[in-house]
Amino acid sequence: MSLQNQIETLGTEFWTWRTRQQPRSHDDIPRIEREHNWLPAWSPSDVAQYRQVIAEFNDRYTALEESVSVLKDKDPELYVDYRLIGSAIARVIWELDYLLVWQEQPRFYIDQTIGVVFDLLTVPNVDHLRVNEVTHILNNTATILQSGRENLAGNLVGEYVEVAIELLESIEVQISTLVTELAKCVDSDSAEQLQSAGDSSAQAFVSFRDWLIANRVAAKPFKPVGRENYRWFLHNVALLPFEPEEIISIGELEWERAVTLEHITTNRYRAEPMPPIPSSAPEQVENERNAELQVREFYESEGILSQPESLGHYLNDSLPAYLEPIRWLGVTDDLTGPSRVDEDGVSYVPDPRPDLPYFYAANARDTRAGIVHEGAHYQQLALSWRNSRILRRYYYDSGVNEGIAFYNEELMLAAGLFHDAPQSQVVMYNFMKLRALRVIVDVKLAIGAIDAAQATEYLEKKVPMDHETAYEEAVFFASSPGQALTYQIGKTQIIRLFSDSIEARRSSFNMKDFHDYLWTNGNVPISLLRFEMLNDSSDLDRLNL
Repeated sequence: MSLQNQIETLGTEFWTWRTRQQPRSHDDIPRIEREHNWLPAWSPSDVAQYRQVIAEFNDRYTALEESVSVLKDKDPELYVDYRLIGSAIARVIWELDYLLVWQEQPRFYIDQTIGVVFDLLTVPNVDHLRVNEVTHILNNTATILQSGRENLAGNLVGEYVEVAIELLESIEVQISTLVTELAKCVDSDSAEQLQSAGDSSAQAFVSFRDWLIANRVAAKPFKPVGRENYRWFLHNVALLPFEPEEIISIGELEWERAVTLEHITTNRYRAEPMPPIPSSAPEQVENERNAELQVREFYESEGILSQPESLGHYLNDSLPAYLEPIRWLGVTDDLTGPSRVDEDGVSYVPDPRPDLPYFYAANARDTRAGIVHEGAHYQQLALSWRNSRILRRYYYDSGVNEGIAFYNEELMLAAGLFHDAPQSQVVMYNFMKLRALRVIVDVKLAIGAIDAAQATEYLEKKVPMDHETAYEEAVFFASSPGQALTYQIGKTQIIRLFSDSIEARRSSFNMKDFHDYLWTNGNVPISLLRFEMLNDSSDLDRLNL
């Protein structure tokens, strides 16, 4: 078997296994298509088996290392594909042995139960088959939560327990409402089965909540993952060529830049009124539909990014009644999937009101604010899932995905998309400020420079935001080290790649070609794209030094 076949076989076999093993996440970027009636499996024996299998994959991967080393010069594209497998394997090891979400975080098991239901219901056109899948996961909630108790016993972390108890405060009411609304989509027999499964699931959650309450006193305090473990993640999973302290410096510089630009822009447009909130969700949906066409035309007319006819549209829709009670479980959108690349993406929006949360309010006032970020996710994924190189169709790390979307915000701002919307320009700079701040909190929590209480106070003062929201943000960052930094650090890498590409190609540089390549390869860490595009291995050489 040729080396290329060995790499492709290893990667294909890994991803076949990973789609069954990968835990559900409340982030929308890592969502993957599952087999019919898929169930998460996280009993202690399942975890032991996962560790055995990933060790075998890692052995096969490292066995190819010496042979693959010659590819750096002869076949850089295949070399990049090989390194992607290493990133994917490292992520599983990170989840199982470093992050330990399955052992310390009750929220993990909320995600593996009702969270799976949420993902099933974000896909439009719910039908009889989908409702049966919802019934299936609800019927298995008790079993999955029991696995959670076995793994969490003696390992609970206090901060994570408190957040989980709060999230489950009204879970029985939420499931009841969900079931009532969803039952309207099916016949009476299916509705009866759904109701029974909902009752069973609600009882299991109440029992799980009671167990958490009873064990909260014995829970241990939050312990950071630590600098060296965090560094291992940066260099082996995310393939980021930075030390933690360098990442903090980038965040601090970008925070100062964003604060300055926001202030200058606010002053410039101080007499401009704030745009109104739409009167209804249908009005916002129509606003977004028109704005999406405008954004696509802008990409083409300005020579920024190709918009092939085969690419669907990113649209808004009213939040379905059955999703309303569980909307807290994730991002209320559907970015489609590898088997649905010809379908439109959709982001569900609530009925507009004066007290809409931060991002919902920004998107309601100017739907382009969401289009240039979440819409960029949709287009990037739809294009990446079409990549001719199979191993580039999968998720590896959010650094490139979120980096592209955040980069696209400033790209479109600088290109003039928001010239007619002064207050939206202010919003774009405010987004920059928030994402830069996340970098600082993410890294400092991970390396133990601050604890959750200090992070809460920092966010309260800097954003600013209310104490409760700041605490929830701090605990989320603590529980997912390396995720909150992805927006800013990915964007920083892309800007450097853009600049160096201009210098390398001079007059032959084409902005649209650059972005077409970036979006199509939008699942591949930037350090690998730099090597492939510019024959520059400096970022890769810094890994694990």
